[in-house]
Amino acid sequence: MKFRPLSIEGAWEITFRQHGDPRGMFMEWYRFDMLSEEVGHPLRLAQANMSVSARDVVRGIHFADVPPGQAKYVTCVRGAVLDVVVDLRVGSPTFGTWEGVRLDDTERQAVYISEGLGHGFCALTDDATLSYLCSETYAPTREHAVHPLDPDLAIAWPTAGAAQLSERDLAAPTLAEALRNGLLPDYEQCRRFTESLGDVSP
Repeated sequence: MKFRPLSIEGAWEITFRQHGDPRGMFMEWYRFDMLSEEVGHPLRLAQANMSVSARDVVRGIHFADVPPGQAKYVTCVRGAVLDVVVDLRVGSPTFGTWEGVRLDDTERQAVYISEGLGHGFCALTDDATLSYLCSETYAPTREHAVHPLDPDLAIAWPTAGAAQLSERDLAAPTLAEALRNGLLPDYEQCRRFTESLGDVSP
């Protein structure tokens, strides 16, 4: 298992060693101990989600209030997606920037996204299936979104046609609107919170 820090602090791409033979393939796609060592604290497994998307579906950019936020460990088990991390933390050196990682069922990488970061993806194939582990259960009152097509974010979504969005994402505020309305997490508060998780047992 190999960890590559992304350009946004608090996000990593994880690559796995696949063991294959004529019978098929085996790999470890999650290791509590190795992830904890890399990010500095354990991932509390509170919920596991799966989503299936048609090609050109864009989901996100979603985030949760910190504390407690919601860290995510995301992999693509069928098809392919462009997985996108957006720095929404006010005061961060990379505030308002994004980075994308292709996740697919060939290379089988994963992405870890810390509390306070925004997450979204674009389905590159039909039936693109994401599986993700979450540190907190879904709490509607703490969940928010930023419009994925906000021109200030300028995310290069690789859609073949028009992006397909949910009603929720279509109605989401721009980054500037979310900032004015005080919806975005604070960078220093996020750092203090994630540092405090280092003392938490699994």
